[in-house]
Amino acid sequence: MSQELEKTDRSPLLPVRHPEPDFFFCDIFDAAPKSDTASMEYPLFTLSTKPDMTPREYRKGDSWLKVSPSDLGLATVHDRDILIYCISQCMARLNKGLPVHKTLRFNVHDLLKTTNRATNNLGYERFKAALNRLQSTRIETNITMGGREEWEVFSFIDRAKAIKESRDGRMMALEITLSDWVFNAINEKSGDILTISREYFRLRKPLERRLYELARKHCGQNPKWAFRVETLHERMGSTSTLKEFRRMLKSIIEANQTHNHIPDYTFELKGDTVIMRPRREFTDVYSEPEQPNAMDKVILRGSGHETAKRFAQGWCTYHLEGEWRDWLGGKGTIPENPEGSFVGFVKSYVKKNGSAR
Repeated sequence: MSQELEKTDRSPLLPVRHPEPDFFFCDIFDAAPKSDTASMEYPLFTLSTKPDMTPREYRKGDSWLKVSPSDLGLATVHDRDILIYCISQCMARLNKGLPVHKTLRFNVHDLLKTTNRATNNLGYERFKAALNRLQSTRIETNITMGGREEWEVFSFIDRAKAIKESRDGRMMALEITLSDWVFNAINEKSGDILTISREYFRLRKPLERRLYELARKHCGQNPKWAFRVETLHERMGSTSTLKEFRRMLKSIIEANQTHNHIPDYTFELKGDTVIMRPRREFTDVYSEPEQPNAMDKVILRGSGHETAKRFAQGWCTYHLEGEWRDWLGGKGTIPENPEGSFVGFVKSYVKKNGSAR
């Protein structure tokens, strides 16, 4: 059975482990949780809950990345909670006009509570293991962060050091130095950071977390967004067969239609296309202004889809819109006539990939 598959008899959500925050607890209930867009877009973290020793390589247009494990395995989707916490604290300071630094100091207990992780001995052991994977996983890429594009090899964090321990050896206070790649995304504030739901930390399945990340990154507050299942299979970093991935994806979507446990978005599987839509309450949740991505400024009127359907030959035009926007983003240009640009892209796409019928 796939390592990505969870038991079906459990709640789709992790329990709320810390329902009452401490009175003097400075956490991201004040500093809204935020994530960098590159790790939402690309599968930098393994979906496996067991040590994953398989190197990965991904390409999208001119952008590429390679992820290599150490003898501890690749950093996991759940390990990323630590980075989200660090990014959130930095952004909270920036929003208050305060300086930020690559090296952060914080109380480990606060991080564990904020990210809904266990605070027992096992929780601290898992936290230390996550730090080791974040430091030892190697990424080689030319992906732009913070407005800069260059070849780079790095880990998610440069170092981690316990600066205070309890009598039984637990880390009480920690110092983490973020990699330049991560810190550039924070310090530049160039649209590389997005607010995410606090309920993200309660999502049990790694696949659900990746599905949410892609919806948050691509759909945002647009009325809908679409991905082909084959595209999601690659973007989510699944190592399952396409057939098995489709089955798991269908199960997650059906569970979400029943429990509404994935925050902010609904999902619908129509044929080989997954359609994402923001929930009605989404705009209220994300009332904090954010730096918009340049492509979000490209408005495509309904007539563009109507015209494109005549040339799509069975392809979902909402899926093609996503591909078109990614293509525009790679070029870094905003077309004067979005409808004409979109229709031209559809014609070229069908010519290159053939009919979907």
